[in-house]
Amino acid sequence: MIRYLKSGEGMTLAALVCFGLVLFVLPLGLLARVGVTDDTGLSIAPMLEALNSRAVPRALWSSLESSFLSACLALVGGALTALILGLTDIRWKGPFTFLLLIPMMIPPHVTAIAWIQAMGPSSPLLLTLGIAPEIGSTNPLYSREGVVFLLGVQHAPLVFLVVLAALRSLPREMSDAARVAGARPWRMLTRIILPLLVPALLAAFALAFVSALGNFGIPALLGIPGRYTTLPVLIWQRLASFGPSVLTDVAVIAALVAVIAIVAVLLQFWMSRRNRNALIGPPQPPLSITLDRARPLVEAGLGIVVLATLVLPLSALFATAFVRTYGLPLSVDTLTFSNFEEILFRQSVTVRAFVNSTVLAGIAAVIIAALCALLARYLAARERGARHVGTGLMTLAEMTYAIPGLVISIAFILAFIKPLPILGVSIYNTLWIILLAYLCAFFSIALKPVSAAYLQLDPALDEAARVSGAGFGRRAWRISAPLIAPAAASGAILVFLTAYNEVTVSALLWSSGNETIGTTIFNYEDGGYTTLAAAMSAVTVIATVALMVALDRFGRHAPPGVVPWRI
Repeated sequence: MIRYLKSGEGMTLAALVCFGLVLFVLPLGLLARVGVTDDTGLSIAPMLEALNSRAVPRALWSSLESSFLSACLALVGGALTALILGLTDIRWKGPFTFLLLIPMMIPPHVTAIAWIQAMGPSSPLLLTLGIAPEIGSTNPLYSREGVVFLLGVQHAPLVFLVVLAALRSLPREMSDAARVAGARPWRMLTRIILPLLVPALLAAFALAFVSALGNFGIPALLGIPGRYTTLPVLIWQRLASFGPSVLTDVAVIAALVAVIAIVAVLLQFWMSRRNRNALIGPPQPPLSITLDRARPLVEAGLGIVVLATLVLPLSALFATAFVRTYGLPLSVDTLTFSNFEEILFRQSVTVRAFVNSTVLAGIAAVIIAALCALLARYLAARERGARHVGTGLMTLAEMTYAIPGLVISIAFILAFIKPLPILGVSIYNTLWIILLAYLCAFFSIALKPVSAAYLQLDPALDEAARVSGAGFGRRAWRISAPLIAPAAASGAILVFLTAYNEVTVSALLWSSGNETIGTTIFNYEDGGYTTLAAAMSAVTVIATVALMVALDRFGRHAPPGVVPWRI
């Protein structure tokens, strides 16, 4: 064992463990110490004390209510769409999947802004069409129902991905046997396919619930005007109003959110194990239902879903970006490009935000992809100890990903608000703390495709290079790296897309001169600069779609399943 630790492979594993301790364990450990301990040791007294206030229980109920209801909505919509695309003979599956996933890649605060401008009485799109509500009427999205609806729309693609992946992994023998026995498609779906999908449906519901629990952009932009406050919004309001002086109290609330998220994930694991079915046989499409004359109707239905969830809000967003003043209809007289000129060439804060987000997302994507390529080796290592350590790091990364981004930002404030030991330098209120939080929050995104690609490699390749005398570094660089490069590139683009558009992690970490795209858009909308927020959001949407197209091109050379919409 000592010999192994002294080798290049052992030293790399030790470095990865140190990375995990600093990025995962230290910040979240400090948060846990504040939230679930007191002077006597482990205790829930701090959380109980927080719940004694008036605002926290109300925000807790709003968080649980909106997360549960929106997860139910996302489960129904996402699962139904996955069943249609995964089990039937409809055409254009790839384009439909790509379009249905775009709302997931668009940041939640941009989604909220787009829908606000699509449904409000001042909507340029509705004014142009002559169907805008009466001026002075309340936007229907400023309510509990509006928050639930948009959270459901935002997270339905997550459910869609989980269920579609589960459908791809099912063997076909059971559905073939049912067909031979004379079972019709509906009976096969209800008696065979859906029971086998129960673990995937539970996982999808838990993922949608946890994602909604930590969502900040939608509850902030819709809930604050509607007086419907969730825990992430309450945390942001208190820190924005009182600053670091209330950090301890806010950390307790953040720990409460983290505990709920972890309990939800653990409960999902337990329920999935109880409902898991042992299957044999290679993964194949479970069945293909021929729709016959109903196929055009189903395709038209999917087209309506795309129009309602993607085209309508984005049309309203771009219409707002092109009018001189919010509240005017879009016409030849009101059309202008000045909003785009303002954010791209005149406003220093927006240019700085684009540069900061591009640099931060790019650096985070490269670092995470490189670290994932190294960690993935240990998930299939022949040494049991190394394999267990690698699996432990992967589990830690996945659990961290389940914790809401706003909670992670609180944890990093606790860890790095004081100057670093020995160096005496503070990274608080700098881009460095945002970068470290990105590495922690988004590590699991790239690890999944990279680990899937590495587990498909033949171990004989590495063994042959080892027998030939190649060291660890040479084997990793000359053998493994070229083979997993497409998956690593796809993972890096996914990380870049997520970090480039996020607002939840940086909402509490940004400072003057260190703005990100997400925080700048949110501040524009919150400050009443609606047309500038729309223009900046429109540029972000264009960049997001362009990057998704680039990921699609990379996916042609990546293992199956790395790019989710490539069916």
